[in-house]
Amino acid sequence: MKENSTRSGLGFGARVLALAFLLVVFGSPHASAQQGATPLGADEATAIATDAYIYGYPLVTMECTRRVLTNVAEASGLNAPMGQLARSRSYPTAAFRGVTAPNADTLYTNAWLDLSKEPYVLSLPDAHDRYYLFPMLDAWTTVFQVPGKRTTGTGPQTYAITGPNWTGTLPAGVTEYKSPTDMVWILGRIYCTGTPKDYKAVHEMQDKITLVPLSSYGKPYTPPAGTVDPSIDTKTAVRDQVNALDVGAYFNLMAQLMKDNPPTPEDAPLVAQMAKIGIAPGQSFDLTKLSPDAQQAVKAVPKAAFGKIIGYFKDGGKAENGWVFFTKTGVYGSDYLDRAFITAIGLGANRPQDAVYPTSEADAEGKPYSGANKYVMHFGKGQLPPADGFWSLTMYNAEYFFVDNPLNRYTLSARNKLKKNADGSVDLLLQHESPGKGKESNWLPAPEEKFILMLRLYWPKETPPSLLDGTWTIPGVTRAP
Repeated sequence: MKENSTRSGLGFGARVLALAFLLVVFGSPHASAQQGATPLGADEATAIATDAYIYGYPLVTMECTRRVLTNVAEASGLNAPMGQLARSRSYPTAAFRGVTAPNADTLYTNAWLDLSKEPYVLSLPDAHDRYYLFPMLDAWTTVFQVPGKRTTGTGPQTYAITGPNWTGTLPAGVTEYKSPTDMVWILGRIYCTGTPKDYKAVHEMQDKITLVPLSSYGKPYTPPAGTVDPSIDTKTAVRDQVNALDVGAYFNLMAQLMKDNPPTPEDAPLVAQMAKIGIAPGQSFDLTKLSPDAQQAVKAVPKAAFGKIIGYFKDGGKAENGWVFFTKTGVYGSDYLDRAFITAIGLGANRPQDAVYPTSEADAEGKPYSGANKYVMHFGKGQLPPADGFWSLTMYNAEYFFVDNPLNRYTLSARNKLKKNADGSVDLLLQHESPGKGKESNWLPAPEEKFILMLRLYWPKETPPSLLDGTWTIPGVTRAP
C-alpha cells in the first residue's frame, strides 16, 4: 500500500535529526528555553502563543481522550485499559460524549497503545468481503496506516505496530507498521446495518480480532486489569475539558506530551518560535517569565485560539450548496489549523480516500438550521451519494453530538429502505416533528433548536460521478413549503 504521509515516512534517522534540531534550539534537556531571551511584547507573545495553541490542540485532545477512554478496569463499550481492545457492540446513543461527531454506521473496535516498551501485534480475521477499515493514528492525529477493505482486502492479516525507535525481528507472516510516535490510537470501524442479525455477525468478527504485546504473540495471553484514576473526569465532553484548560495548564501538558511525541523536522520553524515564550518538549511552561503585559495578553489566548479553530470551518473547506467539506484529513503536514479544526469537530477523521465528511450548518439560502422549520434534501434519480463503501446523513445538535428522538435514529442511509418519488428521485425529510407514518422511512429527526448535518461517504468513488473530482455535486437543503 502506497503511503503519502509525511509522518509515516520518518524513520529512525529522521528522528535523530529531529532530536538534534531540538537540542540546537533548546540546548540540553535541563536548560531553560528562556535564558538570555529578550522580553517579548504583548502582541508578539500573543501571536506565538496562538500559533502554539493551534499546533498543540490535536496532541492535547488526543491525550485527554486517551485518559477518558482508558480509565477503566476492564473493557466495556468504547472503553478499555491501555493496550486492550474496546469492542463497541451497538451504535453510540444521544448520551455519548466521548468523541465529537460519532457515527451510527459502524461498530468501533479501538485501542490505545503505548509503544515505548514494546510493539503490539494486531490480528484481523477474514471479514468475508464486509467493509471495514482500521486506521492507526499517531499522537498528532496523523493516520499513518489504514488496513482495510480498500487498501489490504478482507482476508486474514497480522500487523506489528512498532514505536519510532524500535528495532528487531518480527515473526513470519507479521507485517510491520511503524508509528511516528509511541502513542497510537487504533480506531477500527466495521460496517453494520444495525439489525440484530448483522449485529451478531459483526460481534463474531470483533471477537476474532486480537491485540497482544509482541512478547506474548503466539502464547496464551490474559490482559491485566486496568487502573482507574478517580481524578479523571469521564463525564464532561473531552472538547469541553480541553477548552477549559487555562493557558498554563494547557502549555504545560502540551510540553510534556511533546517530550514523548516529538515534533517532526517540518515543524522546526514553529518549534523555534514557541521556544521564545518558553514552550519546549519536556520543560515546564512558566507564564511569569513573560513581561506583565505579555502575561495578561497570553492568558486570553485559549478562548481566542479556539475561536480561530472553529472559524476555519467557513474558510478552510470547499463550499458547495450550503455544505463545506475537506479533502485534507488524516494527513496534514504543516497545515496546523486544518488539523486542529478536524480534531475539534471530528477527532479520528480518516484520509479522504477512505472517507469524506461534508458538513452543513445552514440551508441552501445560507440560513442556519432550526428545528422550528422543516427541510428537504432532494436527490435526483440515480444521484444518491456515490461511495464504494457506504454513505449516510447524520443529524447533530449544535455541539456535534447525536439528537435524542423517539425513533432512536441518528442517520439516514440506503439501509433505511428509503421511499422513492414517482420519478425515481429521493427526498430526505429533516424536521423535529414526524412527517407522518407513511413518510417516516425518509425522516431524520431534528432537535427543536439549532442543528448540524454531516454527510459521510466512506470509500468515495474516485471515478465519475465523484465528489472528489467534482463530477458529483451535493444537493442543497431547502425549506419545505
